Amino acid sequence: MGTRRQFTRLGIAAVAAAATVAAVPAAAPASTSGPYCGIWWGSTATSAPTQTTGTLTDVRSGRHACFDRLVLDVDDVPGTLGYSVRYVNSVRADGSGARVPLRGGADLQVVLRAPAHTNHGVPTYQPSHPRNLVDVTNYRTFRQVAWAGSFEGHTTIGLGVRARLPFRTFVLDGPGDGARLVIDVAHRW
Repeated sequence: MGTRRQFTRLGIAAVAAAATVAAVPAAAPASTSGPYCGIWWGSTATSAPTQTTGTLTDVRSGRHACFDRLVLDVDDVPGTLGYSVRYVNSVRADGSGARVPLRGGADLQVVLRAPAHTNHGVPTYQPSHPRNLVDVTNYRTFRQVAWAGSFEGHTTIGLGVRARLPFRTFVLDGPGDGARLVIDVAHRW
C-alpha cells in the first residue's frame, strides 16, 4: 500500500506541475515582422504653408535601399520652404486645370510654394522633357515624374508611383542660400 500511495502522490505532483506549466504563458517568439526598413511613415498629406521667395532651379531623383527619392532644388531661400505633398485622384496642371496623366497606380501631387521663373518671367527651371523630368527607369516605386506647371507663385509636379505607399517630406538647407525639398516614397508598407 505504501508504494501505491507514493505513486498517487507522485501522480498528483506531476499533474500539479503540468498545470502550473500550462498556466504560465509561453514567451512569444521574437517578432520578425515590423515596419519595412524601420519606416513608420504614413500616406497622409504633408505641408508647410509658407510662401517661398526663392525659385525652383532643378528636379532630381535617386534610388535608395528602402525608398525612392525626389529632390526639388530651390535657390535664394531666406526663410522656410513652403510646400504641399499629397495623394490625389489626378494631378492637375497649374493655370488650366487639365489632367496630367501619370504612369503608376497612384498619383502624388507635389506643390512647391515657389515659382520656376524670376519676377520678370525668365525661367529658372525649364524642363526639356515635361512628361519625364527625370529618368526613373528601373526604380522600384517611382513610375514617372511630370511637369504640371508654374503659375501664380506655385510650381506643381506630378509623381506617378507604383501604388499608394508611405512617404515623408522634409527640407534640407543648402547648397549656399538655397534649400531642397525632399520627398521619399517607400518601396512597400
